Amino acid sequence: MKMLQTGLQEIESADELQKIISENEKVMVCCGRMGPMCIPVYEAMEELENERNDVKFYTMAFDNPEAHVIRNAPETQGFMGLPFTMYYKNGKVAHATSSIQSMEQITDVLDNHLS
Repeated sequence: MKMLQTGLQEIESADELQKIISENEKVMVCCGRMGPMCIPVYEAMEELENERNDVKFYTMAFDNPEAHVIRNAPETQGFMGLPFTMYYKNGKVAHATSSIQSMEQITDVLDNHLS
């Protein structure tokens, strides 16, 4: 059941997340809610999805119990602000950010950590 109203595909289970990152070289997952810090990130991702065919873009609802794989990841320890955004390359976490990110910040991460 989708919990987030975005134009992006939503991951609903930890197993699905694992399958996606194991089958795709570059993946960005934004784990959040429909809040003011999260929505601009989803909007940037929707725009980037059309431009970056090499990266797969997904959301995951922060309040989904299955999102524990992101909420409790070593890379997100100490994160305070939503959303928690994970960037995966070759099945491993390449980078993680918390709170609102601008289009420029997101493209910097894609260029520097996933290229």
